[in-house]
Amino acid sequence: MAVRASGLLRLLSGRLERAEAQLPRMPDRFFRPAVEVFPASGERRYRVGFFSGCVMPYLYPEVHAATLRVLRRNGCEVIVLREQVCCGALNVHSGEREVARELARRNARVFLEAAVDAVVVNAAGCGSTLKEYGELLSESAADRELAARFAPLVKDVNEFLACIPLEPPTRQVPRRVTFQESCHLVHAQRISAAPRQLLARVPGLELVDMAHPDLCCGSAGVYNITQPEMSARLLDSKMVEVRATGADTIVTANPGCLLQLEQGVRQSGMRAEVKHVVELLDEGYGSS
Repeated sequence: MAVRASGLLRLLSGRLERAEAQLPRMPDRFFRPAVEVFPASGERRYRVGFFSGCVMPYLYPEVHAATLRVLRRNGCEVIVLREQVCCGALNVHSGEREVARELARRNARVFLEAAVDAVVVNAAGCGSTLKEYGELLSESAADRELAARFAPLVKDVNEFLACIPLEPPTRQVPRRVTFQESCHLVHAQRISAAPRQLLARVPGLELVDMAHPDLCCGSAGVYNITQPEMSARLLDSKMVEVRATGADTIVTANPGCLLQLEQGVRQSGMRAEVKHVVELLDEGYGSS
């Protein structure tokens, strides 16, 4: 028994070290807005709720800041509700469906009460779970009615911006970019064209596809921790394809992918930045 326990501790210790190695440099400030309502810049055309999530506010607050600027620039009054909670994705993946259902009910209620036109999310993993609340909340008539009203409001930020009249970015962004299609965006939500349409609007930006942009980078939620060897092989293959494009910027749409690709850049010695799609659009507006 002692030998087994010792082996388990070594395994857990190794996984913890790998997880810590993936963490980016922690930002000086987290995303903690002092107000809930951010007015549109100019005429208000939409009232949208912003789903902030659990990871992005702490690891990638700059992505949230860019998202708010871009939404407001395009006529959105943005509501950041303090009552919102985790989307429930990790609970669903772990089989904790009752906890996930309670989180889903709370999120659906607070956003519906805010009377928003859309619930915009910039983390593809969260977005796919939010859109699946109809499946999660299917055991009672009241829950089904709640989910039926909420789920259609959920829009990935790429999806939302691509379907509204977008103010044209005018600032030159001289980047050679390759796009990693986050699995939760392209496979779970079936969104592929929208990010490319937005990138095509940015002056000076050159988009060069890697050989297999829709193949997993190896992050896959916690797969990179639970299956590190396979995850590492997927990442190595991905970085070979990235290098072949000659890109100086890798663009994606999910925090897990951002983390994984940043690790790939460090390990491969490449000189490349990893960015969210909305950050490049924000650059095109001259905001960064």
